[in-house]
Amino acid sequence: MKILNILFTLFGVITVIFFLFQVLPGDPGRMMMGQNEDDEQLKAINARYGFDKPVIHQYFFYLNDISPISIHSNNNSDFNYLDSNKYSYINILEVGGSVFVLKFPYFGESYQRRGEKVSDIIANTFPNTAILAITSILFATIFGLILGIYCALFKDTISDNFIQFVSTIGISVPSFLSAIVFAWIFGYVLSDITNLNMTGSLYELSDSGEYYELKLRNLILPSIVLGIRPISIISMLMRNSMIQTLNQNYILTAYSKGLSKYKVIVNHCLKNSLNPVVTALSGWFASLLAGSVFVEYIFGWNGLGREIVNSLNNLDVPVIIGAVTVISLSFILINIFVDEIYKYLDPRIN
Repeated sequence: MKILNILFTLFGVITVIFFLFQVLPGDPGRMMMGQNEDDEQLKAINARYGFDKPVIHQYFFYLNDISPISIHSNNNSDFNYLDSNKYSYINILEVGGSVFVLKFPYFGESYQRRGEKVSDIIANTFPNTAILAITSILFATIFGLILGIYCALFKDTISDNFIQFVSTIGISVPSFLSAIVFAWIFGYVLSDITNLNMTGSLYELSDSGEYYELKLRNLILPSIVLGIRPISIISMLMRNSMIQTLNQNYILTAYSKGLSKYKVIVNHCLKNSLNPVVTALSGWFASLLAGSVFVEYIFGWNGLGREIVNSLNNLDVPVIIGAVTVISLSFILINIFVDEIYKYLDPRIN
């Protein structure tokens, strides 16, 4: 059932995006040619990428390309010819002039970077986005839990009210605004003190231009900015959940048996307070992958988010569909993983 849900979700996402870009103004062939437009070359471009075919045919050819199991022609003059330079495949069955293959999904080639596969672009950028999202959610989880536990234990104190006030502001401020403010303050005004840059990616070309260097400091500002809203949500959820748990009868029983406050919190209270936090983590981790679009663009982080922005500006449809498909698949896998964590935290969930 989960596999069917994954397939139907991905099918819906791909279908909506594909037809959405078909109704937008603009000729992909002419955009690819730029100022070097020539009727013969334009005709060749349209034939190569299938722009001269009906939209419904383009759609089914695209579904065939991204499907792990697909059917192709052995005739090199056909559009769906099984080209070994395009596909990485294993033959399953050959019938007449057609062949069924098991292959790695082929998202096509970039319209703007002709000859470069979309899968290569995603492979070069998605790991950077994943590293940024994981770093952000770890930062938010650690500090959010600490702040939530502290506020629950010192409920209604001045420090508790102050943390709740700051958390409310953190939830309200959009990530792109926080990115601009943090980049200007810590990457420009205080750069001599922080030694941080306004923009930069995980790997940058060395001064000699001969190799790429790992620049972990460029990860600090974007990961903090992406973590601001999750840390606010997690701290508030943990505080409210833990306050409810502390008032449960089994907690009072544990105290009556002489257990120390530390053992009661660690052994009985924490695990039973984590369910709403885990729910928030799953949603926010998925949102970080999507929210990184603007943050990566502002900080110049070479990730999938910045690639999506550039592709939208250039109507590079294959890159957009490929990137959104990968992000959608990540959402689904994260939710499946969270379901397994639920079963560990609460065995009553089947």
